Parts: sequence; C-alpha cells; structure tokens
Amino acid sequence: MNSRIITCVADVAEGAAWLARAQPRFEYAMSLMGPLPLRLRGDGFATVLHAIMGQQVSVASANAIWARMLALGMDTPVGVITAGEDGLRAAGLSRQKIRYALALADAGIDYVALREQPDADVIATLTQVPGVGQWTAQIYAMFGLGRADVFAPGDLALQEATRILFELPERPTPRVLAVMAQDWSPWRAVAARLLFTYYRVAKDREGIT
Repeated sequence: MNSRIITCVADVAEGAAWLARAQPRFEYAMSLMGPLPLRLRGDGFATVLHAIMGQQVSVASANAIWARMLALGMDTPVGVITAGEDGLRAAGLSRQKIRYALALADAGIDYVALREQPDADVIATLTQVPGVGQWTAQIYAMFGLGRADVFAPGDLALQEATRILFELPERPTPRVLAVMAQDWSPWRAVAARLLFTYYRVAKDREGIT
C-alpha cells in the first residue's frame, strides 16, 4: 500500500500535529521552529541525477556541476547519452559519476509509473541503478514523490538530530533509528522534515560544525 502523498504545506502541518501529539519531544522541537517546510522537488530523471551529482561533494561543487549540466542540456537521458563520457567529464563529473549518470540514463525507468508504485517497489526499482543507494532512493520517495511514510535512517543529519533531541548517549545507527521511526508512522517523512529543521536549530545552539 502506498504512503499518503504530501502535496502541500497543509499536509505537512497535519503530519506535524500528529507527531506532536504522539511524541512530546517532537512537540518541544516544534516550539523552537516555525512551520515545517514542504521540501518537494518534483520527480523524474533530473531529480535522481541531481541527487547522484550531490553525493560526496560539497553543496557548492554540486551546484556548480549541476548548473553546467543544465546549461548543456545534460538533465535528460538523451542529453546524458549524447554528451557521453567526454561531455560529462568536461562538465566536471568524476569517472565514477560519469558511470552512474550513463547507467541512470540507460536504465529506462518509467518515472510516471513510479508514482503509482508502493514505497518499497519505488526504492527497489531505483536502487537497481548503480550509484543509487538506499539513501538516494528514500530521499527521492520523500521529496520527489511526496511519500508521507518513508524515512532515511542512514542520513547523518537525521541521526545527529535524533541523538540531540532524544538525549541519546550516542548517535543511533541506521538500524536503531529505523526501529525508532516505526513509532512515527504514518508520518515518517514529516518526522524527517522536522528533524532536518531541528538539526539546524541544534547546530546553532550547540556550535556543531
């Protein structure tokens, strides 16, 4: 069964209210923050490719590379395949990212059909592509497709925000955080929005770099 689909800020607010009722620490966190952001990015090939380009590089570097790719029309499967290795290298992609971009362009994913697939099938389909791991697929499901009950327990910011908010002795592992997040269903993606936002608040308060 699919998650509920988040389409507007009212959906996020509904989920936030549910989480505040279910978990006092979430209610406390929300008292420090304004309304949670919608964070929807749109879906499709370009969204997945952009996520891949952002892996293991700074935000500034990822943005610069993506801007060059957009300018050269490398945000579609045809554009990537036409550019080939030489064109992608000229845009600033590493050898590994070139391989991933070409694999994604050649994967033939039906992104429209993906909108109707169950959460687990979305993630399974995407992670068959080299360079698309669990984290990338989960982030796509949450913020590309608006799935309300998907979470990314492997995300370091989510782990650290959880550690601080729940006063844990150490950062939870992905497995531990996934178990914790079960209590936040059916609004785990809103819990992720809350924790991402709280992470910035906590960094300012604790001087985390």
